[in-house]
Amino acid sequence: MKLPPLNTLRVFDAAARHEAFGKAAQELHVTHGAVSRQIKLLEQALGLTLFERRNRAVFLTDSGRQLLGVTRSLFEQLAAGLTALRQPAADAPLVLSCEPTIAMMWLIPRLPEFQRRHPGMQVHLYAAGGPVDFAAQGVDVALRRNDFEWDAALHAGKVCEEWTGPVCRPGLAAVRDHGAGADAWGGAAALGSATRPQAWRQWSQASGRRAPRRPGPAYEHFYLSLQAAAAGLGVAIGSALMVRDALRDHRLEAPCGFVRDGSAYFLLSPRPFGDDPRAAAFLAWLRQEAAASLPGANDDGQSVAS
Repeated sequence: MKLPPLNTLRVFDAAARHEAFGKAAQELHVTHGAVSRQIKLLEQALGLTLFERRNRAVFLTDSGRQLLGVTRSLFEQLAAGLTALRQPAADAPLVLSCEPTIAMMWLIPRLPEFQRRHPGMQVHLYAAGGPVDFAAQGVDVALRRNDFEWDAALHAGKVCEEWTGPVCRPGLAAVRDHGAGADAWGGAAALGSATRPQAWRQWSQASGRRAPRRPGPAYEHFYLSLQAAAAGLGVAIGSALMVRDALRDHRLEAPCGFVRDGSAYFLLSPRPFGDDPRAAAFLAWLRQEAAASLPGANDDGQSVAS
């Protein structure tokens, strides 16, 4: 027997579940007339009456009820099969796109701990920032700060808020009196970054303190400005997350502590995290590590890391 067109079965399934052509039309985003035409085509193809039409209402016939059982099973199996096809293999590497600075200064040193906890799971790191084309780049998840707009269809799991503050080589800027004059910074220059051009202004607004008066060079990347600060070339705005290890190792100091700058880090995924156990595990671990890297946060929005 030649099978009827799949679309007629799809329309029938909706109409039969609702026993109403109008509700089926709403579900399928088509007109009432389109539903009625598809049902007539199916009845003609099968040589059966599937609905009894009385007083502008429709009721399933015995044949219609039997066919509904078939279509329910058909579409449920189809949905389950497609979901299984979209599920990545449990042992497939998790491909992560991550902003370069946070990857180099925070994430990579912590990845061995993640792999110790999840020995059967590999993370392949792809360094990039901004929008990501998951399909074209073969990426499963992306770690991003919300300083740009991403597709509303993406699933976003918040990792942590961003905290920023001035950082420099220990002893370079003996900031104890946060006054208005340049002497409050010991004459140190304010280093900038092309990737975060408003960092000093945002920190000043959030903290109520003034930046160094002497401008320094603006480096192409955020990472380079932090490296320059560690080398003693001036004071840069640092992310508390990214400079955590440098503060611990006394390669940098944060004389003013850190404040929230209003942004946050998110793990982005094209599919729900519950559909990919690898991504769900990685998100949970990221949140735990971020919380451990941002100690001392007070309710007033101030944090001092050492």
